[in-house]
Amino acid sequence: MPLTKLRNIGIAAHIDAGKTTMSERILYFTGVTRKLGEVHDGQATMDFMKQEQERGITIASAAITCQWNDYQINLIDTPGHVDFTVEVERSLRVLDGVIALFCAVSGVEPQSETVWNQADRYKVPRIAFINKMDRTGADFYEVLSQLNKDLDAHGLAFQLPIGAEDDFTGIIDVVEQKAYNFDKETRIEIPIPADMTEKAREARLAIAEALSDFSEEIMELFLEDKEVPTELLKRVAREATIKLSITPVFCGAAYKNKGVQLLLDGVIDYLPSPLDKGAVVGHDIDDPEKTRCRKPSSKEPFAAIAFKLIHDPYVGQQTFIRIYSGELKSGMGILNSTKGKPERIGRILRIHAKDREEVTVAGPGEIVALIGMKNTKTGDTLCDPEHPLHLESIHIPPSVVELKINPATRKDQSKLGEALAKLTNEDPSFKVRYDEETEETVISGMGELHLEIIVDRLKTEFGLEVVVGEPAVAYRETLQVEQESTYRHVKQSGGKGQFAHTVLRVEPNPGKGYEFIDRIKGGAIPAEYVTSVNKGIMKTIEDGVLAGFPVVDVKVTLLDGSFHPVDSSDFAFQICSSICFKQAFMKGDPQLLEPVMKVEVNTPDDYIGDIVGNLNKRRGRIESMRRHRKGSQKVNGFVPLVEMFGYANSLRNLSSGRANYSMEFFQYMPVTRAVQEDVLKKLAEKKRAEQGK
Repeated sequence: MPLTKLRNIGIAAHIDAGKTTMSERILYFTGVTRKLGEVHDGQATMDFMKQEQERGITIASAAITCQWNDYQINLIDTPGHVDFTVEVERSLRVLDGVIALFCAVSGVEPQSETVWNQADRYKVPRIAFINKMDRTGADFYEVLSQLNKDLDAHGLAFQLPIGAEDDFTGIIDVVEQKAYNFDKETRIEIPIPADMTEKAREARLAIAEALSDFSEEIMELFLEDKEVPTELLKRVAREATIKLSITPVFCGAAYKNKGVQLLLDGVIDYLPSPLDKGAVVGHDIDDPEKTRCRKPSSKEPFAAIAFKLIHDPYVGQQTFIRIYSGELKSGMGILNSTKGKPERIGRILRIHAKDREEVTVAGPGEIVALIGMKNTKTGDTLCDPEHPLHLESIHIPPSVVELKINPATRKDQSKLGEALAKLTNEDPSFKVRYDEETEETVISGMGELHLEIIVDRLKTEFGLEVVVGEPAVAYRETLQVEQESTYRHVKQSGGKGQFAHTVLRVEPNPGKGYEFIDRIKGGAIPAEYVTSVNKGIMKTIEDGVLAGFPVVDVKVTLLDGSFHPVDSSDFAFQICSSICFKQAFMKGDPQLLEPVMKVEVNTPDDYIGDIVGNLNKRRGRIESMRRHRKGSQKVNGFVPLVEMFGYANSLRNLSSGRANYSMEFFQYMPVTRAVQEDVLKKLAEKKRAEQGK
């Protein structure tokens, strides 16, 4: 199939906007499924994980291939819940276009903004679909206004609804100046209603006027008050959409099968093919300043990015990749340039949700799954060993909530370790560490629901019964004042002794993570022991110093030291540097950092005072309040995560169940001295209680 006839698209939106229902309708109308699967009865094709079917939400972005009017569409359904934002992130990294779904009643919601900003980050062209036009309170024009006001979407109405709520009967195609209504699964062309003829004509003029900025031909016709041909209007609209200059806005009701075929036509007409997106830009592996381009052609050297790993009980680990250039064949040898390791291609699968089709060759623009990859993880670049390059990786937000977890029986400890290793491979936002002091495994993720799903999967997929602690905030540690420390590690207890001596300078390194600098002169410490010093510090940083939380944003300089030709060892220098680092860190006014969340509350006007007061009590900082719809407002602010546990119940009580909220990670920020003392005191009490058991 020529590349011009390929579309790699995703559906993204706030939770409950109808993404999976829309995906099911697309699969039905493109002939992939013969029966309509519904989210509410757990029968959705795209939601094939047990946890998705039980909760009626999408957790894992599922890839599926379908055909429409001789075009191939690779569709990825992405989650809307903020706890699974990394799924959206990695899907957008590899997609060429996005259908952004909005609820006609709720409009632009908090997660809509997050998804929109993620699409901006990866410069993904999109079309907007205002869904649920049949619901009570649906208002197409209000949502279109919010798109332009809140998201700066440059949205243009390419369709108009005929009626709304119970009276929503059809759709006007503004560009073609045609109208349709729908009988079950059939679209029927009808005359444009007389009372909407003028509105439809004005909407087409508005599109022509907006597009005149991108085409002199349209500009001349527009100024001369002449009709702009449909094909010209479509061609320029497509170019402007691909350049992110406009967003075509469609409407319908996916659940009632209204507007889905017209949306598929819009995907073909306005969203880009891999050729439209053009060459992908990577970096030279030896000199990151130099760029390397790969055109979407099978004649170019092979280049792809791995964007997702799934553990399949039948075929083992599936590694999903997006191919940008060249051809991939079974048995071929390639390079993982991120890891610097070779890989051999085993089986290549094209995925239809939970079904799979084996192929021997895959080319540019394709999204396929590979079986048998040994070293490849999310975000890794795969390329031709003779023409290596690095492609931009995937942004992974930090984990903010922790749980202590133990197997119900000690004999399952190693089984738990293997299961968690598979889950961390699949999900880069999920982290695992072992607390040697308490002999407990600590898992951390993007939120309570994220970890709840992980625990559920341990039980259902891996057959593990686990004992789970209470969710806790994943704090971080740093220091505020530069300090130097000297430590000599000497141990003589029969046989070979231990000797190491280090002098370290430890200083704050805001926003830059951990840095290690070697300033040793004249071989005072041999090079292999300098590596040991770094290893010892890195292990200490992971385990924490002040309260057992990872240390961030520190620069460590190895200034001096000495060694013994017989008694020095890798182990001795790791212990020495660890103790030396801890001494400097504790003298440097150590500080706890806490995750602060960006919170948005939608509330009727009546409750605004109580809600703002409650957020202030939770150490919140209100950033803005703005009118959302008539009679309701949006409150935006920043609140420490620890204060948000149990907020759903409080908000329900404050607003008689009429307000809703959303939150996402913003950044780690220092806690006040009083809060720090309180946290450390509670942690000490908890540890004493655990030791007393």
